[in-house]
Amino acid sequence: MTIQDTKIEAIGRFFAAYAANDLAGIREVLADDIEWTIPGHHPLSGVKRGAEEVVAFFTQLGKAGFQADPLFLEANEEYVVDIHRGWTTEGIGKVDTLWALVWHFNADGEVDRVVNLSANQHQMDAFIWDNFQLAPLPDRLA
Repeated sequence: MTIQDTKIEAIGRFFAAYAANDLAGIREVLADDIEWTIPGHHPLSGVKRGAEEVVAFFTQLGKAGFQADPLFLEANEEYVVDIHRGWTTEGIGKVDTLWALVWHFNADGEVDRVVNLSANQHQMDAFIWDNFQLAPLPDRLA
């Protein structure tokens, strides 16, 4: 098995865990110090720092019934690029669009950076604002 195949297999394990809402399985692929960038102008966007923040993000997505169907995976020595269809099954409105993720692997073979790109960011922004509430002040402020 090549390095590229190992990386693609890791992303496959991630998507299988995601489909099963297996947060521990998602966590197994991630470096402890991962940085995952979520695009947009909504309460869940921004850089998630650390595996616990990333898992918390996916916990929230699970509440909206987010699903993913990988369509394309390709790897080189450091990166995997995936294109997948992502959609919601719950909530007000819907998301159904293509996503491209750029996954970076560290020297230990763990995912340490992900940049998420949306084909329809406006749809995602509207969906999140319609379905996720911000905590009231002052609880919202760190």
